[in-house]
Amino acid sequence: MTPRTRLYAAVALAAALGGCRGAGDLVVDESVGITAVRSTCPAVGVPDYTGDITLFRNPGSTTADGIDVVGALTNVRSTCNETGEKVYTSATFDVLARRSDTRGERQVTLPYFVTVLRGGSAVISKRVGSVTINFADGQERAQASGMASAYVDKAEASLPADIREQITRKRKAGDADAAIDPLSRPEVKAAVARATFEVLVGFQLTQDQLTYNATR
Repeated sequence: MTPRTRLYAAVALAAALGGCRGAGDLVVDESVGITAVRSTCPAVGVPDYTGDITLFRNPGSTTADGIDVVGALTNVRSTCNETGEKVYTSATFDVLARRSDTRGERQVTLPYFVTVLRGGSAVISKRVGSVTINFADGQERAQASGMASAYVDKAEASLPADIREQITRKRKAGDADAAIDPLSRPEVKAAVARATFEVLVGFQLTQDQLTYNATR
């Protein structure tokens, strides 16, 4: 793996879009401190540079007049069940596609991945699927839907009791640690990172496709 490959891979994974905050999240506000304790449900998002895919007519050509099909992964919606020992996350999404040549019926299959990331960098699991787009004769645009799912161990996604106590304990003025942000402590930061999981969905791109997305 070249330095450039490592750079784009790291950027694509680390710059994931987070999910919406809800009840149970660990919410930090400079004015009020810790307002809630985090959920074991992972955030769901699309890593940078993996939400679009461009197919060209000729291998090696990346000019605008050589574009064959363009696809965009959008409308990612997720549900989470954290009642059991395993936290189950299901995500649905749409793929919007456009082709340059509208002559004839055509079927295009686009690959996508779903991966579980821990602590912002460690890949726990990865699976690859595909979405098939069907164009009718004369049709320029078409769309299809896909689904991805993942399991996370609930125990690993939960903060240890002592760490949770450090974060949520009420502090009074005059206490020795009243002015210390508990999240600034190395042991707390490390524990939060270990218990933080993300489910990421995106197109399974070749290195050339990833480079094209990152540099266009």
